[in-house]
Amino acid sequence: MSDAKLIACSRMYNVSAGVRARWDDLFAWLSGQAGVPLDIVAHASPAPLSELWERADMGAVFMCGYPLSRWWDAERPTILAAPVAQASWAGGRPYYASHIVVAADSPIKSASGLADATWGWTVRDSQSGYNAPRGFLADLLSGKAPVRRTVGPLLNPTGVVDALRSGRIEVGAIDAYAYELMAMYEPDAVAGLRVVATTEPTPCPPLVASPGTPAEMVSALRQALLWAHEREDGRALLHQLGLARFALPDVADYGILAERAEAVDRRLAAW
Repeated sequence: MSDAKLIACSRMYNVSAGVRARWDDLFAWLSGQAGVPLDIVAHASPAPLSELWERADMGAVFMCGYPLSRWWDAERPTILAAPVAQASWAGGRPYYASHIVVAADSPIKSASGLADATWGWTVRDSQSGYNAPRGFLADLLSGKAPVRRTVGPLLNPTGVVDALRSGRIEVGAIDAYAYELMAMYEPDAVAGLRVVATTEPTPCPPLVASPGTPAEMVSALRQALLWAHEREDGRALLHQLGLARFALPDVADYGILAERAEAVDRRLAAW
């Protein structure tokens, strides 16, 4: 097999030191099973995720589906597999959603109270922290009214939580899988929050490799991920991350993300 050096990175779902350690365990297992050396990197915030996704040495890196859907075919990273969460909102598929959250003591009790709230967003190339809540709000407003005020970029779920607790925003969106990981490993981080709605599920961020990664390495990494749930040690690692298995999505599945974002651009008067 090629001696190319590749990286693994859980940055998108590295919501705490404890969670990162579990991802590191999975990546180490993946490297051993596939016979592909992986250098596990943090690429910690506030380093832009876009810089990570442009690297030529990605071996197993989480990538948001929205920018993936907008990449030129010849330059698009190669999908290895996407996680299937155990949570009910996944429906047993490699899908995820965004939880629309408010502070636990917020007077907002349901989705109907969100129209006039101050919303927070993460980054503009995020599906879960930007496009999903925009689509949710466009439907709520029937696309006919401007958003009163927004605050961003808040970079990541931690930034949304901090902004809610400080009162800078009244409502924000958090990737439902990231929320699940925080609830598992950092329950205090979400203890002061309340979920008032959950967006429609869409294809979730996959693990990708750079487009020039040798085909034999891509195949070995992909097969190890897809078979992980069939091995006792693999199932144990998946369980620690709230996952049932990995699945292979079609890159075409992610096209809906760009299409919906463009539709919201036309419908929403602001944001």
